[in-house]
Formats: sequence, structure tokens, C-alpha cells
Amino acid sequence: MLIRIDQDFHEHLTDTEKTVISFLNSNVDKISTMSISDVAEQTFSSPATVSRTIKKCGISGFAELRYLIAKESKEEREDVSVNEIFNKSMLEVTNTIDHLSIDTVLAAVKEIRSADRVYLLSRGLSQLVAQEFALKLQILGFNIFEDSDPLIMQEITSHVKKKELVIIFSLSGKTPELLHAAENAASLGARIITITCGGPNAPLARIAHLAVYGYKHSHVSIKSVDATSRFPLYVISRILIDYITKQMSEEEEKAERTKEAKRKARYF
Repeated sequence: MLIRIDQDFHEHLTDTEKTVISFLNSNVDKISTMSISDVAEQTFSSPATVSRTIKKCGISGFAELRYLIAKESKEEREDVSVNEIFNKSMLEVTNTIDHLSIDTVLAAVKEIRSADRVYLLSRGLSQLVAQEFALKLQILGFNIFEDSDPLIMQEITSHVKKKELVIIFSLSGKTPELLHAAENAASLGARIITITCGGPNAPLARIAHLAVYGYKHSHVSIKSVDATSRFPLYVISRILIDYITKQMSEEEEKAERTKEAKRKARYF
């Protein structure tokens, strides 16, 4: 049996949740190769219901459930390998989100929205994250400069102003060119945000006014060159963009309601 539940817990389950658990327990040999949508279809429920049921049973999600099943299997070695890969991505997302605090997200958003200009600096594959982040901020109307060239970074951070913001994307948090640029900006009083998986002891995290931390899995697929996934940095950048967008949208709606109220007051 895959999921064991006592009588008290069983009484707090809906009929649909009981059906899902029954299906999981009856099809242990198939679950590791199924998707959550497959399970939902077989139990005449929804992916959201399946996910909620699994979490009620003390398992973080469907990906972890598949991983646990495949790991215990002695025969389905291909299932084990694929589910380990699934689990790696799941851990990077969940642990990155766990590392974030609401206060940190709000502080980062406040820094971005109050800055006269935002400089986005990066190196290597982190540049792809910075470029996407820059594009979305530009669409939202922010004054953005994005660069990954060492010489240009040194030049622009030698003239950065106090009311400007420097955001540095760095997986390791210790890239020399980025650290040099951060030191330049800090010496001129500019605000600095570091988005990194290097942890609090990373040089870039120590020099920043605000550090936003992601989680990088210890397993690296390609080891001959630095091609490590920047997935955790993407997760953080997406959260920041989504919240900025939501905040701006709410402000626009509030302003529109105020404008409409004033118009009606004049009319009456």
C-alpha cells in the first residue's frame, strides 16, 4: 500500500479524495510513469484535487510521489532516472520559494519602483535571465540599462548615481567582474540588489543592500563548462515581475475608481 491513513484522517476526506487515494494505492506500479492529469482523468477528478489530496497525505506534490515510488522500485531503473530529474527541478523551485520572504520581495519591488534608473548586470548564462527581466521592466515603463560586457559594466558603474539601482544576477555570487562593478557602484552610493544562489556568504551578497537567494541543486548535468541551469534565478525574476505588475495594476484601478468618483460628484 502506497498511502496509509488512519480512521480519523479518513473521516476528514471527501469522497473524491478517497477515490484518488484508492486509485493511487491500487496502481503503484503505474504511478511513476503517469502524469497528474492521467490520475485526474482516471479518478474523474481534476489535477488540483489530486494535488490537494496528495498534500493532505503529507507528500509535497505529485512529482515527489512519483520520485518516491520510482526510488523504491528495483526493476524500473529508467523510471528512477527520469523521476530523479523531475525531482531536481521540483526541489529547485520549491526550495527557492522557501528561501524567499515576503519582506524581501516587497523590499526589492520598492527599490525597483523608486529608482530613477535600473542597471541590470550579469555574466554567462545569467545574462539570459537579465535580458528577459529587462525586457519585461521596459514593457512596464521602467528606465532600464542591461549589460554583460566587463568593460562597459566597469564604465557605467563608475558614473552611477545615488538614486539609481544596480541589480546583479549571479548564480555563484562571486563572479569577479560583477563584484568589481558592485564595488564601483557601492562607492558612489548607489543601491545594489544581488539575485544569487551563492548564499549569504557570497561576496556579492555581502556587498549588496539587499540579497535575494535562490536554491541550486548540487547535481550538475554538464560539468565541462559552466552551463548550469539558471532556473532558480528565473523563478525569482518572475516573482518580482508578477508582483510589480499586480501592484501597478491595482494602483491604476484605484486611480480610475477615484477619477470616476470625482466625475460623479461633479455631476450630482
